[in-house]
Amino acid sequence: MIAANETAERNGAVRVDPLVLRSAYEQCRAIARREAKNFYYSFVALPSERRDAMCAIYAFMRRADDLSDDESLSRADRRAHLTAWLAEWHRVREGAASGDAVFLAVRDAAQRFAIPYALLDELVAGTTMDLEESAASRAGKPDTYASYEELDRYCYLVASVVGLVCIRIFGYAEERAESLAEQTGIAFQLTNILRDVREDAERNRVYLPLSEMSRCGVTVEQLLHRDSMAVNESERALLSAVGTRAERMYVAAQELLPLIDPVSRPALWVLVTIYHRLLRRMERERFEVLARRVSVPTWQKLAILLAGLAWMGWMRVFPQRRTHQSATGSRG
Repeated sequence: MIAANETAERNGAVRVDPLVLRSAYEQCRAIARREAKNFYYSFVALPSERRDAMCAIYAFMRRADDLSDDESLSRADRRAHLTAWLAEWHRVREGAASGDAVFLAVRDAAQRFAIPYALLDELVAGTTMDLEESAASRAGKPDTYASYEELDRYCYLVASVVGLVCIRIFGYAEERAESLAEQTGIAFQLTNILRDVREDAERNRVYLPLSEMSRCGVTVEQLLHRDSMAVNESERALLSAVGTRAERMYVAAQELLPLIDPVSRPALWVLVTIYHRLLRRMERERFEVLARRVSVPTWQKLAILLAGLAWMGWMRVFPQRRTHQSATGSRG
């Protein structure tokens, strides 16, 4: 924990000792390096101030996720902890002194990049959706999503909002970038859902829409209680259908790229390329996601990162050539 020396300014910003703020960002960078996996590769391809802001936002999301996912506590206790944590964040963002490094860094990042506090509240709201009590959860059954429309609402809160925050750090000029960022977030979350089917089932969670499951002849019980980890043809059809929906969403990511500030495009390209390659890897392996966790090999991630860094370096040397380049490398 760090002690802050801060005063509220007339314009609503808060002044923090530069050494304290530097320490806060260093702690957020450490969290991102340790936990962010796919995201951190894209952070490296950003200019330092934007990279620090992304690490701060990630650390904030990670803290909320950890509170939500602490299965040593009941749902009610986890909701109480999240509520108290969010109330403390609200005090800090209004100018209260704090020793919480993540709160200090996020407040500074939000002020620097004009990130609406309402978006950060929505980030937390996404993590609490899994904690809401329902008839199913009280009966020990998983909460489910009846349709893609219901699932999209969940994806919006846990992923699209992340995209809306990120593009404010990346920089963008056209309002259309916001809807494209929302769709890109859904593409990422659908990719996560496909990768994590087994892990989610082990935690009594099913995120695949019931309407699609019914169409493919797959039941919730079938996913939760299995004798074999081999994917059968009905399950393969289900996972493939969700993958096809994700593929359509990745088109938005290609359209988003040229709308982003040129200095941030390499970072977005790295992130989209890694996530899209994960989906393509699952497609090539015919969605055999139950026997093992599918991932993009580290060497491939590093190769993608190096390409992104080369692009970033090229733009620094030849800034006049910052044209509307496309993310052709994200084809898998």
